[in-house]
Amino acid sequence: MTFINKLSAAWTANDSLLCVGLDPDLGKLPPQFQNDPQGIFHFCREIIDATADLACSFKPQIAYFAALSAEDQLQRICDYVRANYPHIPLILDAKRGDIGATARQYAREAYDRYGADAVTVNPYMGFDSVEPYMEWADRGVIILCRTSNAGGSDLQFLDVGGKPLYQHVARLVAEKWNANGQCALVVGATFPEELAQVRAIVGDMPLLVPGIGAQGGDIAATVTSGRTANGAGMMINSSRAILYATPTAGEDFATAARRVALETRDAINQYRT
Repeated sequence: MTFINKLSAAWTANDSLLCVGLDPDLGKLPPQFQNDPQGIFHFCREIIDATADLACSFKPQIAYFAALSAEDQLQRICDYVRANYPHIPLILDAKRGDIGATARQYAREAYDRYGADAVTVNPYMGFDSVEPYMEWADRGVIILCRTSNAGGSDLQFLDVGGKPLYQHVARLVAEKWNANGQCALVVGATFPEELAQVRAIVGDMPLLVPGIGAQGGDIAATVTSGRTANGAGMMINSSRAILYATPTAGEDFATAARRVALETRDAINQYRT
């Protein structure tokens, strides 16, 4: 099954456009995990189990693991998702960007080592920096387009033939790069008007949308700007707001994470039609 087909099935099966980001910050983990040599894996496993029926995808951010020399735990997490929730797409958030043989090694890391269904990549170096990922025709290539950070405008709004650069990227991907039908774009929830512009350019191409939750993106504006005609087409990511949800009376961290994930999934669904 291709990444796009798997994602489409997950949208339907879990009635969800919610992507649960896995960004483990050791200082924010519950105390029982902070002195555990495999604490990152154990924490993420609990989050995955608590939210798997509410998510259309899981997205581990590689830097949070690599900074702690925890790539072995990331690999265990990826193995765990594939073994226990094989119907849920696994996205490696790496934002890689290099050319030729180096890009091919990054692709091997994402697809062969970690078994990811898709990986995020940076298009700044052009098509030959993205093309090696497309050799894995069943996997997704999720390309940065209009990012959720304020500083993204420094480059993404540069004029390219009368259009901002992010729209040029969207058009390039939709019209030239997506020959295998495996591409998606990253477009931030913090810029709903630009999200709508990208949707108009790329048709039904999936969009990975960070920026709700801790970053403050508006759910209603995000969904109405980015949904496809059938009320899907998006992986709306929330990481910190779910991972580090504050427990209420009688809740542990995983129950709190599930509560916030459910609230977020249901809030998104209000605006899908």
